[in-house]
Amino acid sequence: MPRRLLPAIIATLLLLSPSPAPAAGDAAREPYGIDLEGFAYPHPVQLLPLVNDGEQLRMAYMDVAPTQPNGRTVVLLHGRNFPSSYWAPVIRTLSEQGYRVVVPDQIGFGKSSKPAGDLHFDTLARNSIALLDHLQLGKVDIVAHSLGGMLGVRIARATPERIAHLLLAAPIGLEDYRLYVPPTPTETIIETEDKLTAEGYRKQLETNYALKLPPDQVTPFIDARFNIKGAADYPRWLHAFAASAQMIYREPVVHEIPLITVPTLFVMGADDHNAPGKPSAPEALRPKMGQNAELAKALAARMPNARAEVLADAGHLVFLEQPERFDQLMLQFLAK
Repeated sequence: MPRRLLPAIIATLLLLSPSPAPAAGDAAREPYGIDLEGFAYPHPVQLLPLVNDGEQLRMAYMDVAPTQPNGRTVVLLHGRNFPSSYWAPVIRTLSEQGYRVVVPDQIGFGKSSKPAGDLHFDTLARNSIALLDHLQLGKVDIVAHSLGGMLGVRIARATPERIAHLLLAAPIGLEDYRLYVPPTPTETIIETEDKLTAEGYRKQLETNYALKLPPDQVTPFIDARFNIKGAADYPRWLHAFAASAQMIYREPVVHEIPLITVPTLFVMGADDHNAPGKPSAPEALRPKMGQNAELAKALAARMPNARAEVLADAGHLVFLEQPERFDQLMLQFLAK
């Protein structure tokens, strides 16, 4: 058999092979579908048909109307490890101030389709603009968290005429992870993620994100990640999740950030040192990674219209950990 065919065969076998039996802590979990069927969102979810790379897909989104509209729309972009339902407090704040709030799940995440191929920020950006066109929205504001921050950068660079304000809440991608972390085969990512337990995931979140939330607020994130393990097409979800990790690694946006011309605000947690792939970096390089507050301030200084705010006693989930201060900064920024 030709050696060049072995990686493809191994990847196929990993996707088709059954997952190992759930750990004791996972045994009683009620399975969700891999598009989070069975997991409640705070507002009705609609689906937009899309075609990406020849594949028929559906993009889920919430479209929340305010009672007293101010004529403005904010789009909320989620992170990699979180369903867009976690934006519920921010949706409420914005709605009370008259903003229409559009909250998509990107393709590959949440209640949206899980594609069979790779993920790319350019494709997600085009999908997001397609959603705005579908909703007949012209210029909008973007508030983006974590991986959503990388996507927000790409949207602002590709279509600056569609963006009035860009708020990056604890974004990742403020450094080029390829400078520290060696490439990881997709098969390895799939195998590692499939072995992760719910308790291991909770500890991972607490460590990587410097979480300052009570355990009951973290549990929905655990459920959204682990209740899908009983789904028949769980290997498809695993593939999409691994593809998102490769997208972060292979498609850095830090080199584009200084070129953003739209008004930009970074809101960073002082204790947020999240850096994807950090455990795989050489030990000597790990301390240099994830200095996110300092990275944001340095990048803002190089941009034509940007500033960075750093919130004390906050980690990666800055808008949930310091909601009053975050809301104040967000509303002041959007009102300019």
